[in-house]
Amino acid sequence: MPKRPRTTARRRWRRFSSTAVVLIAVGAAAIALWLNRAEPTDSRPVAADPTGTRLPDIAGARADLERLTVAWNRNWESYERDAFGPGWSGRGGEAALADGCTARETVMKRDLTETRLAESNSCMVLSGTLNDPYAGERLSYDRFKASDIEIDHVVALGDAWRSGASQWSAQQRQRFANDIGNLLAVQKQANQDKGSKTPDQWKPREAFRCDYARRWVAVKARWDLTVQPTEKSALQDMLATCGPPVVR
Repeated sequence: MPKRPRTTARRRWRRFSSTAVVLIAVGAAAIALWLNRAEPTDSRPVAADPTGTRLPDIAGARADLERLTVAWNRNWESYERDAFGPGWSGRGGEAALADGCTARETVMKRDLTETRLAESNSCMVLSGTLNDPYAGERLSYDRFKASDIEIDHVVALGDAWRSGASQWSAQQRQRFANDIGNLLAVQKQANQDKGSKTPDQWKPREAFRCDYARRWVAVKARWDLTVQPTEKSALQDMLATCGPPVVR
C-alpha cells in the first residue's frame, strides 16, 4: 500500500490541533460563565458613600414608612457577615471616603467630641468623648486602651440581608455596609444587646427613639428594604414620640 504524503498528515494534524484549541477555549469560557453566574464581578474598588443616608424630618419619615413594602423576612439562614465585604478589623481592605478615611474613622470623628487626632494621620482618632445615644452614658475613648465604644449599623447587616439585601450584588452590599448615615458610635453593651434586632424587638432609651426611628426608616427607604408588620407598628409608635429633631 502506498504511503500517504507527509503534507496530508501534517494538514490533518493542524486541523485537529486548531479544533482542540477552540474546544478548550469554549469550555473554559463556559466554566467561567458558570462560576460567575450568581455574582457579577467588578474589579473597581468600592468607595464608601461620602454623605450617607440623610436623616428626614418627622413628616418625611412618616411618609417614607407608609411607602415601604411590608413583608416577612426571608433567607435568614443563609446570612454571612462576609457577604457585605471586609469588616473593620484594622487589617485593611475597608472602603474609604473621598478624603481617604474609612467609614468607621469618619463616624468616630463625627460622633465623638473633644477629639484628638494623630498628627501623621488625620483620619485616626486618638482620644475623645462620646455622648452615647442608646444608653445615654458619657464615655471616654482612648485608642490605646480597651474601649466601651463600638460602631453600630442601625439597620443591622443581618436584618438588611433578611429584608432584601440577599438579592443584591456584592458591591451593593459593601456600599450598604459603609453607609455612614446608617452608622452610629454607641455604647458597646447596648450595641451587643441590640444585635440584629428590629425596633419591635429592641429599642434605645426613650429620649432617642424618635431619631432612631427616623434613621431606621430613612435607611430602609433609601435601600428599598422591606419591613415586617410588627416592625412597622413599632416604628409608628416611636415616631409618635417625636418632638423637636435632634441634629447629629
